[in-house]
Amino acid sequence: MKISSTIMILLVAILHIYFLVLEMFLWNHPIGYKTFATTPEFAAASATLAMNQGLYNGFLAAGLIYGLIKKNLSFKVFFLGCIIVAGIFGALTAKLSILFIQAAPALLALILVLLADNDASENAHQ
Repeated sequence: MKISSTIMILLVAILHIYFLVLEMFLWNHPIGYKTFATTPEFAAASATLAMNQGLYNGFLAAGLIYGLIKKNLSFKVFFLGCIIVAGIFGALTAKLSILFIQAAPALLALILVLLADNDASENAHQ
């Protein structure tokens, strides 16, 4: 279970690094226009906001990676929880697909993390 949770956290972190790249560096590029269904005019007007959003996605990825490196359950749970909340909010306010692209993988990772921690706790008491 621990390996599965680690892999899933890595996938969620990589996904958020990808979001960072899209929002900070490809927002004013045809890839960004297509991904976010925007026009060059809208992208130009909202580029600063997108860069800010991308930076936050980078912080989320960094928190997950730190949690993995330090083997810190609290960091993993906190940052996965933040991603789930952000994904739900994004689905409600922007685009429903965010629920499946962002929140669902983080929820799966959180479930695996908690199951792995439970397994570790049970094994420690035997």
